[in-house]
Amino acid sequence: MTTTRRMVGIYLRGFCMGAADAVPGVSGGTIALLTGIYERLITAITALTVSRVHRLAHDARDGNRQAVVRTLTELDIGFLVVLGTGIATAVVSVLRLISWLLTVSPVEVYGFFFGLIGASAIILYRDVSLETWGKRAAVVVGFLFAFVGSGYAATGVSTSLPVLFLAGTVAISAMVLPGLSGSLLLLVLGQYEYMSTALSRFTDAILAVLQGGGVGAVYQSAIPVVTFLLGAVVGLLSVAHAVRAAFKRNREVTVAFLVSLIFGALRAPVEQASVELAAMGMNWTRYWIRSFILFAIVGVGVVVILEWISTRDVQFESITEHQAD
Repeated sequence: MTTTRRMVGIYLRGFCMGAADAVPGVSGGTIALLTGIYERLITAITALTVSRVHRLAHDARDGNRQAVVRTLTELDIGFLVVLGTGIATAVVSVLRLISWLLTVSPVEVYGFFFGLIGASAIILYRDVSLETWGKRAAVVVGFLFAFVGSGYAATGVSTSLPVLFLAGTVAISAMVLPGLSGSLLLLVLGQYEYMSTALSRFTDAILAVLQGGGVGAVYQSAIPVVTFLLGAVVGLLSVAHAVRAAFKRNREVTVAFLVSLIFGALRAPVEQASVELAAMGMNWTRYWIRSFILFAIVGVGVVVILEWISTRDVQFESITEHQAD
């Protein structure tokens, strides 16, 4: 198989991961597991250490080309770049759509998110064991953390640069663990809608420059996006490694905590929908409740379909991968 075909396959897997991560309740890590690149992704992420990056910079400064190539190979940089491009393409396109939908039908969108999150939590609960007090404590702590945090984030969390940096650091950790959604964490932190809009503004500004416009809007709109991405880089080098280590050390307790976190996060879309209604000078009426529930059912249906696919062990391997064998 040619390298080009192999890279296309990786790009498409990244696109699927990005599309999943852009929607609360759906995990890009799960998509990576289904498409057969999860172990390679984890290996590449954990290879990205501060010492290795420092060594790479030192060899590049000294002009040691062979050492640079060797380190880049250890980092599996080609895989990460192509996969990351696919993820970024999907995130930008999906978030632009969601950003627009949030302006025209916010209650319905958050209802859809509620269904996604709830169904995901119920399915993942099958892996939760409550045999010990430690696991029970993890469930309680996770639920309370997400439930209380969701309510506070809807009204009290700002969109300052330090908060955006923290959001990026936390959200990127979801890439490491199947079942945990980065967008769900953003929703809990009260940053999902803001980042969706910020990313849309940034891409609009870039498109305007390409059409002959000024670059001032690009600089201004890039500040929150770059801050978030810097947090994501720190997350890859620190938080993601810590979360992965915790998962390896005590998988059952970690799973119990994560699933309870998702259950507690069910408050987030309800709170956000309430905020949107209040901004429009409205309250919860039978019409809005019916709309919320209807789209929640649609969200449940999406998760059920994904679960059906996974239980049938459908692997999204490209035909060219089989040809290589």
